[in-house]
Amino acid sequence: MTRPRTLAAAVAAASVALGALVAPPAAMAAPPGWNTPAPIVTRAGLDPALVAGRGADVAFLEQEAENAVTNGTVIGSGREAYTIEAEASGRKAVRLAPGQYVEFTLPAAANAITVRYSIPDAPGGGGLTAPLAVKAGSQTTSLTMTSEYAYLYNQYPFTNDPDAGLLHPDWWLAECACVPQFDQPGFEPAKPFRTMKFYDEERLLLPKTYKAGDKVRLTAPHQVAWTVIDLIDTELVGRPYVKIKASNVLAFGADPTGRKDSAPAIEKAIAFAKRAGLTVYLPPGTYRVDRHIEVDDITIEGAGHWYTKVKGSEVALAAPAADGSTHTGVGFYGKDAAAGGSHDVHLRGFAIEGDVRERIDTDQVNAIGGAFHDSSFEDLHIQHSKVGLWFDGPMSNVVVSGNIIVDQIADALNFHIGVTDSVARHNFVRNSGDDALAMWAESKGGTTSTNARNVFEHNTVQTPTLANGIAIYGGTDNVVSGNLVADTIREGSALHAGSRFGAHPFSGTLTFQDNTTVRAGTRELNWNIGLGSLWVYALEGSISGIRVSGDHYLDSTYNAILLVSEWGVKDLYSIDGVSFADVRVDSTGTSVLSARAKGGASFEDVDARGVGAVGINNCGSFGFTPAGSEFSVTDLGGNDGGGTAGPWMAAWQLPNTITCDDRPPVVPPAAPSPWVQP
Repeated sequence: MTRPRTLAAAVAAASVALGALVAPPAAMAAPPGWNTPAPIVTRAGLDPALVAGRGADVAFLEQEAENAVTNGTVIGSGREAYTIEAEASGRKAVRLAPGQYVEFTLPAAANAITVRYSIPDAPGGGGLTAPLAVKAGSQTTSLTMTSEYAYLYNQYPFTNDPDAGLLHPDWWLAECACVPQFDQPGFEPAKPFRTMKFYDEERLLLPKTYKAGDKVRLTAPHQVAWTVIDLIDTELVGRPYVKIKASNVLAFGADPTGRKDSAPAIEKAIAFAKRAGLTVYLPPGTYRVDRHIEVDDITIEGAGHWYTKVKGSEVALAAPAADGSTHTGVGFYGKDAAAGGSHDVHLRGFAIEGDVRERIDTDQVNAIGGAFHDSSFEDLHIQHSKVGLWFDGPMSNVVVSGNIIVDQIADALNFHIGVTDSVARHNFVRNSGDDALAMWAESKGGTTSTNARNVFEHNTVQTPTLANGIAIYGGTDNVVSGNLVADTIREGSALHAGSRFGAHPFSGTLTFQDNTTVRAGTRELNWNIGLGSLWVYALEGSISGIRVSGDHYLDSTYNAILLVSEWGVKDLYSIDGVSFADVRVDSTGTSVLSARAKGGASFEDVDARGVGAVGINNCGSFGFTPAGSEFSVTDLGGNDGGGTAGPWMAAWQLPNTITCDDRPPVVPPAAPSPWVQP
């Protein structure tokens, strides 16, 4: 298979191409459009130099719409949940009235684009569609936008109905600081209530390959009142991969036009491949599959995820399945863990596109699910599923690598129950509806199997609309390293470790190493406090053994680090033995560390600048004892820098001086920039 160019190679090519756009000799006339700004390539809305060596290695180049040429309006940069700017990459986007445009200059040769956009919902919910005019060079084509997969409203697990009343009138509401059912009977917030999930994205292969410096103009349609463009990704896609010696699904009756159900043909191709010792091949085309295809001891390859698509509708079941599902849909599933799971499964080089528009937690409508051993999932593009990849173990030795997972109703990837010795690397996730990447060591049914020795490394996560970028719930000796996480929006952080959701306790060492977060940490509505870019939460048990080194926390909306226990168990559980070393904190809205639990942590060579409040907000477990806070901070040296309140690791704060300010004023953080030692 022709591998796509890596981001590093693409950036290098872009640099070479842009090198030609230097000032012309004085004797030469400047060509038309010479004063057009050079394209600004970003990663998660940042200068790529700020995140070098971190995040996923991808084939495309990102350009934010706010950096392009437009006659529309730049919106942002608000971070409050339930706003369209908060869900934009970099917290800014461009709003277009009908007929207005945003124009990008290609930084490198490209023949494909991905557009992240938002258009209005239908008045009664359910979404609208509209064509976006795409002019590349002198050729104009169109891309179909839809809001059918966007717009969730109300309380968890949300609804597609903007006119729905409260789903849980017995839940506490931040909007009235009450429980409406008991404190203010009949209280109804304005409708639609808590609008979220504004964005979707669409990909388009262009008519030809365009060179660096060519223009791509997106013009808003008249069919909708407004269009918001967040960004485009541009890419040079290679030719389709062809495999001759294979079990070709076309030979078994698969329909590449997407009109006929191809599930039976794919299953026949799988059966033949097993007998003949062959790989299953999916040539270019769209194959309709409206149910699960069970896979075991098989390799399935497509022509590349730009060319081969397995697409299906969500189908209501006549009666609930044994697992509680009320729907089925397109997906490749391993055998149940109770049956030993599936082994030696390898899926790569195709897209899986679902049709999931609502969150029903009992439904198994994931793109990939079940239990697997000694298996791999690579170079897939997954969109509009409930969860991209949900693994129910026990299972072991699984590799999830080089995938693009976007626009999910819930998680992008979850290692759930007894997943061991597995790795997710170089995956790109955008617009997940819950934790983007999670390890959940649930002790379901009393299972003794916990997640152990797993690694999440060099992944990029952008704009999860709910919860965390990367979340670890219990487990033993797991590692989170080299990741880039940006723009968390609601009730979550970039990096999270929590003793919650019935997880096995943490044991051994949980390692966070060389990760970068940016514009992370959200306001927790229930507590009305700001979460950290790194959030450690002792809810169902004490936590210890966390090691953090080499992380960079950039532009943290509130705290860089929050260590907290739930109020009702604050005297029962602690967060202890946490160590931080060689960490950079570049601007915070409030503190470097907010400690709201008993326990302790050590800090060595943690440098900070632009700290918006006192460096350490030490509330401990709120006992306010004469001996000081119940949380001890150990200064191992080399902790430099600070902000508005002076050095962040001030001597008078140690070892456990109470500096508790429950809700300090937020100072808007400065944008990240090259690091200068404070």
